[in-house]
Amino acid sequence: MLSSSHADALQTKHAGLEARLRDEMNRPAPNAETIKQIKVQKLRIKEELNEL
Repeated sequence: MLSSSHADALQTKHAGLEARLRDEMNRPAPNAETIKQIKVQKLRIKEELNEL
């Protein structure tokens, strides 16, 4: 089992990715590849958090 500090770090990283995603989607010309990469990273973190 991972420590709660690791879970906190993952949640912080997930929140940062969410902010990046929101910023990218609000741009006049969002980059679809960047959005896809951010979503994949968020999913990986969410899956790791669910394994805790």
